Amino acid sequence: MADNKWGRRIIYQIYPRSFKDSNGDGIGDLNGISEKLDYLKDLGVDAIWLSPVYQSPMHDFGYDISDYYDIDPIFGNLSDFDSLVKKAHSKGIKMLMDFVPNHTSSEHPWFKESKSSKNNSKRDWYIWKPPRKNRTTPNNWLSQFGGSAWELDTKTGEYYLHTFDVSQPDLNWRNPQVVEEIFNVMRYWIKRGVDGFRVDVAYYLFKDPFFRDEPHNPAYTDIHIPYDSLLHIYTVALPETLNMLKKLNNIVNESDDMFMVCEIYTFLHEIINLYKIVNHQSFAPFNFSFISLPWNAGEQKKFIDEFDELVGHDYFPTYVLGNHDQSRIATKLGEDSSRLAALLQLTLRGIPFIYYGEELGMKDVEIPEEKVKDPMAVNMKSYNFGRDPERTPMQWDGSKFGGFSNVEPWLPLEQEFKERNVASEEEDKKSFINLYKSVIKLRKTRKSLQDGKFIPLDFKNPNILGFLRQEEDEKTLVLANFSEEKQIVELPKGSWKTVLSTKMDVENRKEQNQVNLGSTEGIILV
Repeated sequence: MADNKWGRRIIYQIYPRSFKDSNGDGIGDLNGISEKLDYLKDLGVDAIWLSPVYQSPMHDFGYDISDYYDIDPIFGNLSDFDSLVKKAHSKGIKMLMDFVPNHTSSEHPWFKESKSSKNNSKRDWYIWKPPRKNRTTPNNWLSQFGGSAWELDTKTGEYYLHTFDVSQPDLNWRNPQVVEEIFNVMRYWIKRGVDGFRVDVAYYLFKDPFFRDEPHNPAYTDIHIPYDSLLHIYTVALPETLNMLKKLNNIVNESDDMFMVCEIYTFLHEIINLYKIVNHQSFAPFNFSFISLPWNAGEQKKFIDEFDELVGHDYFPTYVLGNHDQSRIATKLGEDSSRLAALLQLTLRGIPFIYYGEELGMKDVEIPEEKVKDPMAVNMKSYNFGRDPERTPMQWDGSKFGGFSNVEPWLPLEQEFKERNVASEEEDKKSFINLYKSVIKLRKTRKSLQDGKFIPLDFKNPNILGFLRQEEDEKTLVLANFSEEKQIVELPKGSWKTVLSTKMDVENRKEQNQVNLGSTEGIILV
């Protein structure tokens, strides 16, 4: 069996702008995160992943990097970063950085040089093409942020490629100098003490060398964003990209006990394929099945059973309920179902990723038009699409700005923040946060929940998802009722007691041969 350190760890995603403001400018920062490390330790977090904190003009909030080797002043400086890493490590918390290798900011010195003339030595660091004969864009490729993926530079008369915002030109991964430089960036941060990376849009690095038009998507309807009108067979998941992810992981493995996770939205067999290509315990692709599949016992069970079996015991599955690009789980599913989701996420085999505020049951916040910040929302107004609602400030207490800042924050707080915050929930035995802490504590104290095999169970009931985790002779049974009606479930042989319910109203209840599950209730039995 592979070394299981990362398979046991719970990773917590921090969106730094929104976590804690330490200097009163309404924007979260590195020192704010340092202040809250004890909170994270107390919650049971083993590693944090920071959304980008590099220097950036912030058109896309840090995903447009103008200097890979420095920290943006709104978050602090390199010594604040070093101090955060050191403090985190002293508390046994690992540190993952967000890493953005597909594109830079158009304000990056590399791009400024590249743009300066056709024969500049950095010209080939980005993807430039002359217009077609009829003076139009080089091909039909689209930007995820709306419109063509090509932008004309009038000075040199050529177009550059931007898969995302026009301010985010794509790097040319077919240029060995670019590859070498990106490897250098990774080594630089590893030397500064980081324990690995989350790789942004990992599937986009290489583009078709022949720049062929992409075919029309026959399933497209105009309720989707325009980007989905094409099938992205020439810009996404090319074989060269998959092989490059293995090389990036090799850089990570130059040091011990490191980890790399890749952002990939795809289907099951592609995820499994990637595990096999990279072939190392220090690597996992994200699995967004909780987010993307219908929320019912049948669909989720089918995916989880197959996923666990295909990943196999050499690698670790990952489970995600939300992130900075996805609507919050409590908004999507409601409170009871998101408690159920948390219970499953923290008891399944593999690595759970908690997005800040999920442990409070935080919800999306409706952002008035004049306060919208997300470039995607600004570019595509008519699609009512934006990522601000899930990026609002962390709710620490009931004071004026939720304990996040002493001035008005960069995005508005949730209206219910006075009831839903760390201070008030810590007092309430049945709160979201206490559910998280209790499940995490069980996860950390039971061998079967840390290293145990996953054994699917079939209760012949379409509303029930259940499984065993077993390590040697220790067994833990997890049952989840996805319906709003009570369900009676026959228990496997043995003498079972319920040690936890998502309702937080049961402790050590001895069970007979069967158990009653309340509406949308999940339980853990030992």
